[in-house]
Amino acid sequence: MNLTEKVFAASTFIFAFLSCSKSEADAKQADQKPNIIYILADDMGIHDAGCYGQQQIKTPFIDKMAEEGMRFTQHYAGSTVCAPSRCTLMTGLHTGHAYIKGNFAMKSEGNLPIPSETVTVAEILKSNGYTTGIFGKWGLGGPDDNGHPNLQGFDYSLCYLDQRLAHEYYPDHLWRNFEKVSLNNQYSHDLFTNGALKFVRENKNKPFFLYIPYTIPHGKYQVPDNSEYADQSWSETNKNYAAMISRMDADIGKLFTLLDSLNLDENTVVFFTSDNGATGEPGHFFHSNDPFRGYKTDLYEGGIREPLVVRWPGKIAAGSVSSHVSAFWDFLPTVCDLIGVQPPSNSDGISFLPALLNQSQKEHEFMYWEYFNYNYNWKPGATFPRNYLLSQAVRMGDWKAVRNNLNKNPDAQVELYNLADDISEQHNVAEENPDVVQKIMTILEREHKDTEFFKK
Repeated sequence: MNLTEKVFAASTFIFAFLSCSKSEADAKQADQKPNIIYILADDMGIHDAGCYGQQQIKTPFIDKMAEEGMRFTQHYAGSTVCAPSRCTLMTGLHTGHAYIKGNFAMKSEGNLPIPSETVTVAEILKSNGYTTGIFGKWGLGGPDDNGHPNLQGFDYSLCYLDQRLAHEYYPDHLWRNFEKVSLNNQYSHDLFTNGALKFVRENKNKPFFLYIPYTIPHGKYQVPDNSEYADQSWSETNKNYAAMISRMDADIGKLFTLLDSLNLDENTVVFFTSDNGATGEPGHFFHSNDPFRGYKTDLYEGGIREPLVVRWPGKIAAGSVSSHVSAFWDFLPTVCDLIGVQPPSNSDGISFLPALLNQSQKEHEFMYWEYFNYNYNWKPGATFPRNYLLSQAVRMGDWKAVRNNLNKNPDAQVELYNLADDISEQHNVAEENPDVVQKIMTILEREHKDTEFFKK
């Protein structure tokens, strides 16, 4: 064999070896389960991110996430307040069927716990080989009950277990798993970010589910530094609100930088949304829920329509926009679809993985919400008060129905809006559409199921 033949033979061998190695690597990558990260803001309106039209608050990394992924225009929170919204996210059940239908304080530290038999998305992922972690506000149980996150599918937790304590960004303690950790003037949001980044580093070689339910930008409006907005002629509250969102945005940027450095980027799907609409002075000042009517505690669009940005390089088309109508209770079946398992038979959700992948997507026949009062006047030692059903809502196609003040008038009339030409819900057309109202009344009566503390 002459030199030319030897070089050719060697080149052929090397090409074949590299091709084989690349094929094996591609096959391994294809078989690998995707990492799943879910970032949940707290009381952030749909209009608070630049990619949804905000011009005063800077959110470059959320905006870049939308540029590199998919932005949803018709995504809904599970409820219009914290605990029930998070319950629908974890369980795949809308508030009519979920155990927790409103915020509910317990006698000791913690909130009304979800029962031990509850099937959560974390439990499903853990049973399918995922390491699971949560860093942020839990709100579905306390340190001494079955609702504790480590008893609901999470391997690791660093949390506010009680939503009442999560209003303070410099708390005297958090809970690391079952350990009460004392703090000394530490900004809780930064601890959650650092914990989440550490979790990714420690679990880079195996599939993981990372849930980051940040408390930003829920009040109190506290932030270590608002200098980015110091020159603005805004109130201190509004400066802090903007700085809090920008701080969270920068931390999302840190997360993406880490995923890239660990070569996890293309095998990690990241979701970003908020638990309900904005409220208070900042929400009005920044038009946080525009163009929608209402704020937190309302079941109008401003209380429940939320941003949803999903990024998965190589799988989700960059810069894509979806008008698919989805909600928090769709997350659990979407996760099941991602990992190839069947969701629980009682799930109210529909996987929106096809929409993410630009495939044919099944639509909801209807979507249902209900909202109960918060037992905030209850004092330890007293009998638990009755929680009253305050409002209900249904979306059916372009029709949106709302019933309010049900605690005062159980027979309150349905307000009906056509979102196709009345996105701000200004023109009640119930009288002109009695057949639609009757269909919606059937849904309103059928979908509510009493639970121990939430009865009509």
